[in-house]
Amino acid sequence: MKKLFATLGIHNQEEFWKFFWQFFKFGLVGLSNTFISTAVYYIFVWINPDLYLWGGFVGWIVSVLNAFYWSNRFVFQNEDNSPAALAKRLFKSYLTYGSTFLLSQLLLYLEVNFWGVSVWLAPLLNLLITIPLNFMLNKFFTYRK
Repeated sequence: MKKLFATLGIHNQEEFWKFFWQFFKFGLVGLSNTFISTAVYYIFVWINPDLYLWGGFVGWIVSVLNAFYWSNRFVFQNEDNSPAALAKRLFKSYLTYGSTFLLSQLLLYLEVNFWGVSVWLAPLLNLLITIPLNFMLNKFFTYRK
């Protein structure tokens, strides 16, 4: 466990609580992302169930903008908020969330078309993988100091 904590930059109790609260705040932002992306997804599915992949894509675009805004202001505060630094972090946000989006879309396709999972349930199952992965990618790539 000590190796895991050291890898995460946690060397004492104070750093543990800082990491914990950052993850907690990331979770709150994630809840809003989940609500936004899921609402967009279900609107597309409601219009036409065959549009489930498009719903996931449009929901992702909107939710990444939401994630960037709140993560930048609330979770991973950064002193450099120049236009260039913001653009770089936004680009990295789309890379980060893009990688997990592709993973989620692949899982969604497999779950719906091969494993018989409902189009309504599959995106919720994918969150068990993408939330922790997004946190780690954001912490150590997008907002790394």
